[in-house]
Amino acid sequence: MHFTHQIPGRTASFQGEEWLYFSGTSYLGLSQNVDFQNLIVEGVRQYGAHFGGSRLSNLRLEIFEEAESYLAEWTGAEAALIVSSGTLAGQLVVKTLQNQNPDKNEFYFAPQVHPALFGEGEYSSVDFESWSTLMLKEANCFDHPMVLFSNTLDPLKAQSYPFHWLEDSYNNVPITLVLDDSHGIGITGKAGAGIFSTLEVPKNVELIVIAALGKALSIPGGVILGSKKFIQKIWQSPYFGGASPISPAYLHAFLQAKKLYQEHLQILFRTIEYFKTAIEPLNLFQTFENYPVFYTSEDTLADFLNPYKILISSFPYPTAQSETITRLVLNAAHTQADLSALVDLLRTFVHLQNK
Repeated sequence: MHFTHQIPGRTASFQGEEWLYFSGTSYLGLSQNVDFQNLIVEGVRQYGAHFGGSRLSNLRLEIFEEAESYLAEWTGAEAALIVSSGTLAGQLVVKTLQNQNPDKNEFYFAPQVHPALFGEGEYSSVDFESWSTLMLKEANCFDHPMVLFSNTLDPLKAQSYPFHWLEDSYNNVPITLVLDDSHGIGITGKAGAGIFSTLEVPKNVELIVIAALGKALSIPGGVILGSKKFIQKIWQSPYFGGASPISPAYLHAFLQAKKLYQEHLQILFRTIEYFKTAIEPLNLFQTFENYPVFYTSEDTLADFLNPYKILISSFPYPTAQSETITRLVLNAAHTQADLSALVDLLRTFVHLQNK
């Protein structure tokens, strides 16, 4: 266990010592980026520290609609709604859907779905492939509407979830697919626009995506992407009207950082490619294309790296009683020297394991 007074970037400081840091969720490396911080300061000077009013107020700040319009255009969604967190975004969607679909038997939750999408319905403990096969069978055997909740990927074991199986639904039952893309948006999809920018669904499927903006994009807020009709229903929810929105200063930084985001995304892709090529012969990690998380079942790796002042992600999740999840997480702030030092130690670790 380590304690610090500073949010890590490529390094983390513990008791006056600097360690290389390969953990966290700031995938684009912007949490400690001076240019990005300056945009936030610029936003604070224009909008103040926080806006604690309701979005339904008779005084409205235009930047909320400007940011939502951009998010919709960027991702390819018909409409977008920004709220104060990814979890609030998820719960707003769940509550709205449950109000319009009182039969909770229609709600199906994929394995490992994030708590942001928790609600009443049928949960599954099987793997994702088995769950998707079961959902397809359900869709083709019954005539009632279905609401499916899932993450777009597993950031713990670095697996991307496929949804092409929805195309094999021939019964044309109405399906609402709700996806949590918190660990994808900013990295995956077209120009980092996440799954909404690439996923094509059949006509009988309505796609709704929620995401925390605080991972790759380093913005403390959340977004809901979907049809204009559905977003309008969220506007009418007391859980939306009664909640304070994200600080407008951060939305200013978000809109002004478009070029910065794209530059750092390309840096991240080059970082991932360099690292993947270097470690490929080691057979130590699981990952997928252009993703900065590398999972390993070798939990002793974390203890091996500690004496060299390298901290990776390794702890029980989602509860203290769960299995330990051990991962390396790259971000765009890491230098080639950082990666080279890590790779050399990984080679030593594998060599010692194979002796």
